[in-house]
Amino acid sequence: MKALTRTRMTENPDLTSKRKQEHIELCLTDKVAFINKTNGFEKYEFIHDAVTEVEIEKINLSTKFFSKKIDYPFIISCMTGGTGEAENINSQLAEAANQLNIVLGVGSQRQALENQQYHHSYKVIRERAPGIPLLGNIGAAQVVLSKSLYEFQVLVDLVEADAFVVHLNPLQELLQPEGEIFFKGLRKKITKLVKALSVPVIIKEVGSGISYSSAKKMLECGVKGIDVSGAGGTSWAGVEILRQKTQSEKNHFWDWGLPTSYCINEVQKLKKKYSFYLVGSGGISTAEECAKAIALGADMTASARPILQALDKTGVDGVTSLIKSWFEDLKKIMFLTGSKSIKDFQKNKLIRREVLY
Repeated sequence: MKALTRTRMTENPDLTSKRKQEHIELCLTDKVAFINKTNGFEKYEFIHDAVTEVEIEKINLSTKFFSKKIDYPFIISCMTGGTGEAENINSQLAEAANQLNIVLGVGSQRQALENQQYHHSYKVIRERAPGIPLLGNIGAAQVVLSKSLYEFQVLVDLVEADAFVVHLNPLQELLQPEGEIFFKGLRKKITKLVKALSVPVIIKEVGSGISYSSAKKMLECGVKGIDVSGAGGTSWAGVEILRQKTQSEKNHFWDWGLPTSYCINEVQKLKKKYSFYLVGSGGISTAEECAKAIALGADMTASARPILQALDKTGVDGVTSLIKSWFEDLKKIMFLTGSKSIKDFQKNKLIRREVLY
């Protein structure tokens, strides 16, 4: 593996690691949740099928994610990397994902571009999970600033990724004192990145949501996945506000963003023209929210902070138990809505609450 060098350095690499550690500490609490805005799933009810004839034991939730078969349509979402503590977290998350045979997202690999000190915090993931789909990860600003797209292929190789996530976080960068607010030319760079990498590219927000028009622009660039990561879960504006410790928690950007349910409902309309994986994430913390995300049109669901908190409290067994319980409950919801398959489940199984009352 060739050494990685940044084409443009904006801060001390040690500060990147320190920031990642602060992010972990804050996300282990509920202080960073949205205050008044929800993910919007509470606005929907399942349509009960009193004459269901579904055989629940025959419901099969396995699916393919690009070239690999997985047991559940779920991603342990991108969390961390590039710190000492991250290696322990990533090792355990990889073990859980491997046991469940699901997709695992790697946290931002930005620190790996700056030096090799914490490369093993990323490499350990593939060591512990040799067969599952893994997602590499970098920020959009780093793509825009890059003068050589080769460095991102090196990141793919570092974790032996099956796909590469570019996360869009303009709000987070805007509020970070050390943020890089460089997004001009993003679409052109994403188009080049899609052609340059050996794996598909997925576009992901970090909690403010992706609209129909934003998703369409990215799909036109050739990306093969959209993770809406809508509002209602972790507020990364809140994370950055708390990190600074000087701004009021009532900062009006704390609750900025489009609710997850709205994003899924809008972006799934693009499936008529484009072939891509739609990931529904943003405040997914219960089986019902997983189910509603899929019923609205998501191919996969994903979650981060609830998984990190489960890992902290109950370890690998707690994570596997939590995710299994969500999908056992999904089967029960499918049974009660007369849905033999996921495809069936996405055919008018939800109704908006205002229609009922």
